[in-house]
Amino acid sequence: MVRVVPKSIPSLTGCPDFNAVVLVPSTAIVTHLEMNALWHTEGLPFENFHGNAKIAETLFAMTRQERIPQTILLDGPEGVGKATLARRFAAALIGGAEKIEQDDLSLEANAEVIAEREKWPADKRNEDPLLFATHPDVLTFPPDGPLRQITIEQMRLLKQRAQFKPLHGSRRVFLIDHIDRANEQAANSLLKILEEPPEHLVLLLGAENPYDLLATIRSRVVSFHLAPLSNAEMKTFAASRGLADVERRIALAAGSPGLAVSMDLEVYDERRTAMLKLLEVAAGSAPFADWAQYAEAMAPRKLEKLDALLKILYVLLEDVLLLAEVRNAEIRNADIRRDLEALAGRVSFRWIRTAVERADELSALVRRNIQKSIALDALVVELRGLAV
Repeated sequence: MVRVVPKSIPSLTGCPDFNAVVLVPSTAIVTHLEMNALWHTEGLPFENFHGNAKIAETLFAMTRQERIPQTILLDGPEGVGKATLARRFAAALIGGAEKIEQDDLSLEANAEVIAEREKWPADKRNEDPLLFATHPDVLTFPPDGPLRQITIEQMRLLKQRAQFKPLHGSRRVFLIDHIDRANEQAANSLLKILEEPPEHLVLLLGAENPYDLLATIRSRVVSFHLAPLSNAEMKTFAASRGLADVERRIALAAGSPGLAVSMDLEVYDERRTAMLKLLEVAAGSAPFADWAQYAEAMAPRKLEKLDALLKILYVLLEDVLLLAEVRNAEIRNADIRRDLEALAGRVSFRWIRTAVERADELSALVRRNIQKSIALDALVVELRGLAV
């Protein structure tokens, strides 16, 4: 039967050499493997999954074993394919791929459900925790509410649903997307589930930063890190999807196919203009009044999330750092290279480092629903003082 991976077993934090050992599919489970020994399978890995081939092959091989770990953590950058790989894994394990794919959170209908719930009062969301379950044996729990958190109510519902036996087959698969966004109560509730999970349950956890999880949760999972795709892999992916503006999408997505597909370049450019102006004012190359115009325009936009602006700010700061420190550097925002070169010529490494540190602090406060305009104003003022 399926069982929990003991705490004493180290997690797999990458993918070692696949040629190290060849095992017959019913003879091994994750807890018996050394760091340099993974499965080899003659079958094909998951269809329409791009990048991280060794991890995909490993998970595909797991589905052909008699026993698999009950809790698997997939971590990596946003849009790299964690949830996609989790759905492919679930489909290979229990079948029903068509139904499982209907719970893809990037689908317009599902995105609309999540966005609409942001308008609900907290009491209403608590009474009706968010989950998707088109397939009766595969449940997906995404972040909910305006702060996009995994809530205690969702984890209580997960514990309740986990007791039900599979409708078909011998297993049920639950995906918790962005488990690193679980609040403290939700994380502790999940830990109790991990300590004594039902034998039929397989938990798949997705996270951008595994170190935002409790150490006691990390110790109970088998972990795989999904790395950004190479440019060649991204080009293959873009060609398969028929994407427009391929070169720019690949540059901005930084190896994340999900971002390349979902990115609205018009919205990105609008937000980037605001963040570039913030940096120019913070560097002392433009008057504060120039930033005030953007801040006033953004303040009433409830859908203009601070975390979305901070992500663009990080990209711009990365480009500025590269231009300041590396000759002929390749940057992600190549279309505004002159503006960024001018900015790089005005600021010091200390200024850039401080900007990143303050952005980190704001990022940590995002889940507390701070006022974005006030937070960004304070950032401009502090950095402007350093630039003088």
